Amino acid sequence: MASVSMAFVGSDMDNKILDSILGAIPQPIIAIDASERILAVNSAAVSLVGHTAMQHSYVTILRQPALLEAIEATLKDDVPRTTKYLSTDGAQDTTYKVTCRAAPGVGNGGTKAIILFFEDISQMEEVGQMRRDFVTNVSHELRTPLTALIGFIETLRGPARDDAKAAARFLNIMQDEAERMNRLVGDLMSLNRVEENERVRPTQRVVLNDIIQSTCHSLQPLALQAGVKFEFESPELPVEIYGDSDQLTQVFTNIIGNALKYGASGGRITLRMTTVAREAALRAPGVRLQVIDYGAGIDPVHLPRLTERFYRVDGHRSRELGGTGLGLAIVKHIINRHRGKLNIESALGEGTTVTVMLPTEPLS
Repeated sequence: MASVSMAFVGSDMDNKILDSILGAIPQPIIAIDASERILAVNSAAVSLVGHTAMQHSYVTILRQPALLEAIEATLKDDVPRTTKYLSTDGAQDTTYKVTCRAAPGVGNGGTKAIILFFEDISQMEEVGQMRRDFVTNVSHELRTPLTALIGFIETLRGPARDDAKAAARFLNIMQDEAERMNRLVGDLMSLNRVEENERVRPTQRVVLNDIIQSTCHSLQPLALQAGVKFEFESPELPVEIYGDSDQLTQVFTNIIGNALKYGASGGRITLRMTTVAREAALRAPGVRLQVIDYGAGIDPVHLPRLTERFYRVDGHRSRELGGTGLGLAIVKHIINRHRGKLNIESALGEGTTVTVMLPTEPLS
């Protein structure tokens, strides 16, 4: 798309050169002259203001108060300013940082123009919002047990000072809340570590069968307590991959642990490992490990968000079972580091299948 013809003062050759230069700039640029008319729109800005914006008042085209105020002020004093401009195409919102700068000697009558430079900062805004949401969630998750601890401490110092039974019960609750905070801090530190190392590829060969067996052995007491039996289906030969043994143990401890917590009603958990000459999701040779429970299952509406930080299908039950809401987020980052894929399938009343796909050869 060619840029809209420029209304700059000067020779036709000068106008063509300016037209060509502005049209080649990928960021949206709009020029407004001293009469408050739009006199130049490059091709990238057409999607913002339309083809018919030329020679119209900028007030009727741009409209957003913050931007209008910045333009008006810069027209008066020539001082550069920045503000934000929000745009949408109906499907996606875009946030622009707009810089307003005066250009003397440009425009109708050769007075001056205000040039608007639009910089897409949507990704930065999204990251910033994620950071704010993360801090809010962490604060909430810590505040709940802290509030309980403060309340019980006040009670033990006051009405329950001489009540031994009440004191013992409150101290047990306080210990549970303190352990919950400790788990949350531990998961936060773990999440930070895996995010830092996500781009560092593992270089050691590990035997996946051994990691699964070791994980199940450590979880066996919980399985016996829950009345759950492990069922193994795996190749006879060892399956070796490039991996971080500790991180992979963390992955399968989390996934199998979740199956024990939320799928114990099915009475069994199937661990199925298969190797494939070409894993479609990885476009490479790989190994697929499925953790299948036969419990209550999950409403499919929740599946796309399960790996989000602090997302819980049932927040109250998850907290009762010791969940921090960070486990699957950590799993996702570790699997990404191993150039693998994670898939979760479930339906109410039909149990849940978590599939981890890992390459058996290093990926580029």
